[in-house]
Amino acid sequence: MSITTLARPEILAMRPYSSARSEAPDLGVLLNANEAPWSLLGDAGWEGRLNRYPEPQPGRLVAGLARLYDVPEDSVLVTRGSDEGIDLLTRVFCRAGQDAILHCPPTFGMYRIAAQTQGAAVVAVTRDANQAFRLDEQRLFDTLDSDARIRLVFLTSPNNPTGDVIESGMLKRLLHRCRDRALVVLDEAYAEFCSRPSAAALVGSHANLVVLRTLSKAWAAAGLRCGAVLAQPAVIDLLRRVIAPYPLPSPVIALALRVLQPDMLERQQDLLQRIADNKQRLLDVARSRPFISEVIAGEANFILLRTERAAELLSFCAGRNVILRGFPGEPLLRDYLRISVGSADDIEALAAAFDEWENRE
Repeated sequence: MSITTLARPEILAMRPYSSARSEAPDLGVLLNANEAPWSLLGDAGWEGRLNRYPEPQPGRLVAGLARLYDVPEDSVLVTRGSDEGIDLLTRVFCRAGQDAILHCPPTFGMYRIAAQTQGAAVVAVTRDANQAFRLDEQRLFDTLDSDARIRLVFLTSPNNPTGDVIESGMLKRLLHRCRDRALVVLDEAYAEFCSRPSAAALVGSHANLVVLRTLSKAWAAAGLRCGAVLAQPAVIDLLRRVIAPYPLPSPVIALALRVLQPDMLERQQDLLQRIADNKQRLLDVARSRPFISEVIAGEANFILLRTERAAELLSFCAGRNVILRGFPGEPLLRDYLRISVGSADDIEALAAAFDEWENRE
């Protein structure tokens, strides 16, 4: 069974938009795209090309991301962060009022938002708060088996905000369970922070696996909004039918290519080591506080902690210019705060705020 049979019939039947840049290369006398003939910002580098539309899927960037994630180039779609990949998948595979996604809260909220925007149902397999929010594999499978509407299963590894990872064996069992009926979308936004191998290696052998990656986290490039969808070419082709004609601006493409240069790998490894060292400092600060009843370390660049007066502590720290993440819209996380791993100075500022909170009475 072809994976394309899971897509919306309207997407399969539609004639994709063909942009001027996709129909003809950026060479010669360009009179085909209604562009200005000159740039207002100079004539050197990308600044001198802002009057021209960029490549829809920049070849050098696609090649660089394919090398980074060790997949074929035709298995890569460059997107505006992981968020665009989530949106594209939901639009392609979920019919409004008929299909559903499955997610496992507490987790990244954009899976739910994308589904609700598309008019798809949201099926939740909640994590067990008494087991550090670990995922219940049997409940996941039982829910999947009982609901034929499910077209996309969204999982995050490491999960945000709990930091736990999806074991390879479980992922393979899930892919088999979903074969011919649903895609498994594994969001690996934080994959570089853990020691487990990426699931990208499984893309070639599993037609229903989609892996989401990003330069935002471990490559310290959140401001670029550059991500990638990794999947078999049939899925990439479907997503290309609905993606914006020019998703990435020329400056983003140029800077992303710079991030992917060989000399940046050593700098990135140094960054990851410093984050690991500072995470241990952060854990020491959190675990030494009597008002914190639980600390979930996870395998990402953040920790999750539990405290009885989470909302008050959040506001107290904000009043001292220390900004943490609360979850007022997530009942399962009412008593929890997420803290990102910052610099040594950031952690000192957090410790000072905690000291003041602890000694306020």
